Amino acid sequence: MREMIAGLVTPAMAVVFVVLFLILWHRGKMGSYVLAFAISYMFFAAGFMVTHVLDTAAFYTWHVTQFFYTVSTVCIAWGLARRVGQPTYLGIFLTIYVVAALALGAAIVLSPDVSARLVIVNIGYGVMAVVTMMNLLAAKRRRGIDNLIIGVQAVVAAQFLVRPSLTLLVETSISPSEYRESLYYAVLSLSVALISVISAMVLVGACIYDQVRAVRQRAELDALTGLRTRRAFEKDVVAMMDKAKAQGRPVALVVADIDHFKAVNDVYGHQVGDMAIAAFGEVIQDTIRDGDIAGRIGGEEFCVLAWNCEGAAAVAMADRIRTRFAALQVDGLPEGHRLTASFGVAGRREGEGYGKVFARSDAALYRAKETGRNRTLGDESGASADRVTSIVSEVDSLRRVRKA
Repeated sequence: MREMIAGLVTPAMAVVFVVLFLILWHRGKMGSYVLAFAISYMFFAAGFMVTHVLDTAAFYTWHVTQFFYTVSTVCIAWGLARRVGQPTYLGIFLTIYVVAALALGAAIVLSPDVSARLVIVNIGYGVMAVVTMMNLLAAKRRRGIDNLIIGVQAVVAAQFLVRPSLTLLVETSISPSEYRESLYYAVLSLSVALISVISAMVLVGACIYDQVRAVRQRAELDALTGLRTRRAFEKDVVAMMDKAKAQGRPVALVVADIDHFKAVNDVYGHQVGDMAIAAFGEVIQDTIRDGDIAGRIGGEEFCVLAWNCEGAAAVAMADRIRTRFAALQVDGLPEGHRLTASFGVAGRREGEGYGKVFARSDAALYRAKETGRNRTLGDESGASADRVTSIVSEVDSLRRVRKA
């Protein structure tokens, strides 16, 4: 009876973690990877119960146990891969399972000794843990919690690959009827319980970390456009400019403002004004590159930091945004009615920080507003006033001559 109660401790702890992961997934509205962790520990508890309760002399007990533990291992691997955006490699795991299951079946038929069976199934789980660890090592995103998870996977792989051989060196032969009273089973129960608890605690920590990070990111994003808020944008820009200075890379700031926006709110209402802001933010996000950052820094005012980009190239990028927005039909506006925006651009000069570059790009925006709107102007006192600006000015001059 005492052995039976002791054997229920590990699956009971696993069930607690199942409930905890389900709460994190449902109440925290977290990704499917958290649900995969819950399913993993559910199958782990089932596998441990099968090993502890069913007749170890029956061939089906080994196959059922292997199936449950394999599903548990694969769910962990799948969840960890999804968490960091890596491929899940389900085909590889299925291949490992099939090979191990065939080898296990052969071992059951050929020998009543369970030693070979134990080595086979544990090697299968160990190889799966190694595949998971290598997959995580290849992920682009690597933070402290990710390294900790990789470390735990390394320990899991080691205990599956090394423990059976070391234990069986002491206890060379185990019959099915003596399996639960063997030294191997005692070491197995202790090591699996310890590793499962450590792994679960690390995974819970990862989920909490992800939840806190998601809340922080949502606080730094403008609800209307999905771009950075002014505070988050300026914090990131300062860091990016310091990085550009250290690496000797050019950067430029683009400041943009929707033309006659107050009239849009007055005539069509604030809801349409919000739609216009959201549409402008979407055009910006779709036009800039992955290395650039954008933020909404005022009511209808936006700013973009163009990374590794000279002022001339930034003017061209801003003019693409201007052209696309001018051609966009904003929801709520009359058919054929289009909104425009004005842009000011300034490239960073030696020794300048965010404040000075912003002041020059904002001054360029002011000149764009003063000279007719719906245009892109570079900083006229520096090299960022380029050919694109000249062409825009020439076209506007020709239009005025024709109208006259």
